[in-house]
Amino acid sequence: MGAGRFAPSPSGPLHLGNLRTAILAWLFARSTDRDFLLRIEDLDRVRSGAETTQINELASLGLDFDGEMLRQSDRLPVYLEAVERLKDRGLVYECFCSRKDIAEAGSAPHAAPGAYPGTCRELSPSEREAKAKNRPAALRLRSQVNEFSVHDELFGDYTGAVDDFVLIRNDGAPAYNLAVVVDDAFSGIDQVVRGDDLLSSAPRQAYLATLLDYEVPVYAHVPLALNSKGQRLAKRDGAVTLEEITEQGLLPANVVTILLESLGLPSTSLQAALQAFDPAALPREPWIVDPENIVQQLMPPASRNR
Repeated sequence: MGAGRFAPSPSGPLHLGNLRTAILAWLFARSTDRDFLLRIEDLDRVRSGAETTQINELASLGLDFDGEMLRQSDRLPVYLEAVERLKDRGLVYECFCSRKDIAEAGSAPHAAPGAYPGTCRELSPSEREAKAKNRPAALRLRSQVNEFSVHDELFGDYTGAVDDFVLIRNDGAPAYNLAVVVDDAFSGIDQVVRGDDLLSSAPRQAYLATLLDYEVPVYAHVPLALNSKGQRLAKRDGAVTLEEITEQGLLPANVVTILLESLGLPSTSLQAALQAFDPAALPREPWIVDPENIVQQLMPPASRNR
């Protein structure tokens, strides 16, 4: 039947938003009889010990995974091979632009705001040689479309911009949009559940999948957990990681209760939530997190307001 996945970056402990998305990915996979896989996306921002911490945190919530864990840093040759396949079809070119160059150049008239303007798309060999003396080249996809459409289980049909996005960064590291597409295909992942901040990436990734003759997965982009100002959760927001919450006397099971309640699901256990799970009934709005109220609400009465 295929597989779903959860793919954290080992940059630190998982916060409530990450854990909520992990539970949703597990529910989507298990409710459709898919395997559920874990992938560590460690091509960037790696903190020592974070991978082990995250794996232990997911286990403490009761989330189980199938198969072997995939680690992106072990797969660099695979990403380069995929780029070579695209090169053979003339779909890759060198780009010497910095972020500042791109911001100052603006977008091409037909492109969406923020899209790469194609500055290096048609450089001559001599121009490439001259630019290479000053800056290493990134590799970009020579896209043949300006937009691409995907279907999302929560958002419905979605059409987004596709520009000449980066495949290999100028430091030689595979870019996110390349790595996730190659990894999902390799692992047989045909269901991608992740935060809705990544919805705009789906058309690029789906288009790249078609170029590499991969199956385009089913997408479900789920609402994020935000702070009271409508921003993504961060350390400044108080006790928002599992580690911080359990340090205040709560158990991982209490955190599962919090997360399932935020989704309108039975909060007694993951299995009870799975039996009642219906994607159509999921909240469509962000979950606004107030860490103090959450902790106080689930504290044993004798421990409150000390």
